[in-house]
Amino acid sequence: MDSIAYNYQYEASKAALGRRARPSRASQRSVLLRRLLLTADVVSALLSAIVITLIFGLDSAHGAILAAVLMSGSVLSAFVFGLYSDRDLLTWASGLADAPRMVIAAFLLSWTALAVLALLNVDNYVLVAAIATVLGAALDGLGRAMARGWAHRVAPLRQRTVIVGSGVVAERLIDRLASHAEFGLETIGLVDDEIHMVGDESGGAPQLGNLDQLGEVIELQQVDRVIIAFSRASHQELLDCIRICRDHGVAVDIVPRLFELIDTGQVRNQVGGLPLLSVGVKPLTRASRIAKRTLDLVLSISILIVLSPVLLAVAIAIKLDSRGPIFFRQVRAGRWNEKFKVYKFRSMYRDAEERKRLFDEANEAGDGVMFKIKRDPRITRVGGFIRRTSIDELPQLFNVVLGDMSLVGPRPLILKEADQASSDWQARRLDLRPGMTGLWQVSGRSDIPFQEMIRFDYQYVSGWSVARDVEILLATIPAVLSGRGAY
Repeated sequence: MDSIAYNYQYEASKAALGRRARPSRASQRSVLLRRLLLTADVVSALLSAIVITLIFGLDSAHGAILAAVLMSGSVLSAFVFGLYSDRDLLTWASGLADAPRMVIAAFLLSWTALAVLALLNVDNYVLVAAIATVLGAALDGLGRAMARGWAHRVAPLRQRTVIVGSGVVAERLIDRLASHAEFGLETIGLVDDEIHMVGDESGGAPQLGNLDQLGEVIELQQVDRVIIAFSRASHQELLDCIRICRDHGVAVDIVPRLFELIDTGQVRNQVGGLPLLSVGVKPLTRASRIAKRTLDLVLSISILIVLSPVLLAVAIAIKLDSRGPIFFRQVRAGRWNEKFKVYKFRSMYRDAEERKRLFDEANEAGDGVMFKIKRDPRITRVGGFIRRTSIDELPQLFNVVLGDMSLVGPRPLILKEADQASSDWQARRLDLRPGMTGLWQVSGRSDIPFQEMIRFDYQYVSGWSVARDVEILLATIPAVLSGRGAY
């Protein structure tokens, strides 16, 4: 992908990151919804236990145990089945899509209650467990509906929405948003370079600015969500719009082309039958950072213990093969552009850096930034093997333990490379610690051009999740075994 010129630099990006730290109440309404749903689950389980205790005459101890089982089981099963998900508009608008998962969760909870009641020797424990579960599920459904109904009536939770684009699709979208108040989206205007069909035909939505003014519009109008609806702008201009929205922490939805042919039952988001693809930023919350760090520590320490004999054998082989230190240390750009020293097994002769300029013409990277030669004469015999097998990367596990790196993350760039990735959207890659592996690693490693690699890093940071990390870690295994792009 060709490099895109942007006016914003890294300091501007840091300012944008600061703005994301002060979100509006409406942009954070999903947090409130999760709390309301959690409260509904706990209260409904408690009420169910109380009713069952009174009807069947359970003693207070057995009633307390049943209440504890139902409350903890309801919350745990709801979490496992994604009933606290906040990634789509449908979750906010209605709980109907949750019904099948709620039924399965209730069925599994009934078996847990059955086992506990059987251990307590409760009379008619099968009937007690069945009624308790059914009653709890019914109360839970009612409680969740009441929670959503209350949230829908709170005016500050309505998201201020801007439509990027104009014309027939934008007109239809504005009409759907106005007629479906349960989605809690308030259209405040349009942003486009070529506004057409504005005024009475588009619900009276005013033009707030041009595409290059989107960032200013988001700040001045305190926008919570942007929906892109068939603008005549170029592909690159729309990509820029999405990046601006993400850098401001604004939710982004796109009306897909040929949406008339898309079954709304197959998409996560839709408003009045109009399908939407959500590509907004996922907040890097304190809990998510703790989860990622915990995963890093547990796995990295375990791998170091299991592979310690391999590390020792490689260290001995490097020392016997050529003169020089066992480890190669190099300053890299880390999270928030902070410098740190990365550790790798030395795979080149100790004068490799001094000889690098002699091979400038042999550089195969071709992007003017990175330096890559498939058959680099500076690589030692042992170095060639540990590079092909990626064993040379294993000492970076110490960087992970120290907190300089993560198992999965953006590529740790050398300072010269980092200077070439300082524009606003590229700086988003610095939100997370650099990783031993990442999308760039499983997609081709050294065969990936610099700008494409930066794009992979941006996509990873923008869509980070623990599940995504696990997926990339599993994909790294066949990538390493194949040796593709390792040189």
